[in-house]
Amino acid sequence: MNRQETHGKVKQVKGRVKEVVGIVTGNVALEREGSRQRAAGAAQETLGKARRKVDELVTEVTKAIKK
Repeated sequence: MNRQETHGKVKQVKGRVKEVVGIVTGNVALEREGSRQRAAGAAQETLGKARRKVDELVTEVTKAIKK
């Protein structure tokens, strides 16, 4: 897991907490902010996974070429 994936997961957790607090307190703005933050975290995590996969693929191709 790379840094971008980790930051994405953290954003998702923070967003979920804000969302729940917003629901419990009736604060619609906080609920929406949490929802947006959670979605941004999911996108960031997905991008991090994609970058990791590309890096792994490049490493494998490089090793295959060296053989």
